Amino acid sequence: MSHAYPAPAKLNLFLHVVGRRADGYHLLQSVFRLIDRADTVHLDVREDGRVVREGELPGVPEDLDLTVRAARLLQAHAPAGAGVSIRLDKRLPMGGGLGGGSSDAATVLLALNRLWQIDLPRATLQKLALQLGADVPVFVFGQTAFAEGVGEILHPVSAPPAWYVVLTPPVQVPTAAIFAAPELTRNTPALKIAPFSAGMGRNDLQSVVVGRYPEVARHLEWLAQFGEARMTGSGACVFASFGTEAAARNVLRQLPEAMRGFVARGLDRHPLYDFCA
Repeated sequence: MSHAYPAPAKLNLFLHVVGRRADGYHLLQSVFRLIDRADTVHLDVREDGRVVREGELPGVPEDLDLTVRAARLLQAHAPAGAGVSIRLDKRLPMGGGLGGGSSDAATVLLALNRLWQIDLPRATLQKLALQLGADVPVFVFGQTAFAEGVGEILHPVSAPPAWYVVLTPPVQVPTAAIFAAPELTRNTPALKIAPFSAGMGRNDLQSVVVGRYPEVARHLEWLAQFGEARMTGSGACVFASFGTEAAARNVLRQLPEAMRGFVARGLDRHPLYDFCA
């Protein structure tokens, strides 16, 4: 029997690079907000111990697919013979800074934790998630979060209700290349506490991406007519926040034909939050 689960996108309401570890990983501070735009992960439990991906994901071999890796990682805690077939309906752009691949992997962990009747606590799932990538734990954490470290130290924060206009420039931005850029500033002063107010902070990666990807600059410039526009993650997607759905949809209606985007509501909790304790 096939089960369908949402894998929501995230926005980085701000993203500061505050240092660099000896191993080369960057130290960050950010606020992550989940939104109701999502991929859908279809899971069909098997009893032959195999983890199988159905369908193609352009440019992503099955063994490197985060959803497949997530299922195989969780198998170590599952009963003998536990397997799964995985199929993705992708709505979130790859290389967009919305965390689609990380969210897909977290949804696999959360859903299989229940389907395989493993019942690992959230903290354990977050540790497993970190082995898959720095953005995966926040989706398991499942609520608006102030993040530190490489993104794995998470504190719950509240954010005001908001609707977001998110634009999706037609480029994929490679995260590693942006973090390796010589022009990236890596010494933003660290915040001592987890304050949050709409519009605070900035995205330290934005100036690097804008300098290299004119399309991102163009989308930011258009959206900035209507409010404070900024990039999420390492790009390419950009967003602005609005107090009502009507205000956000009014902006989206004015989008030039050559641009693509959508309206999404901020979520306080992941739809699968109650799948683990």
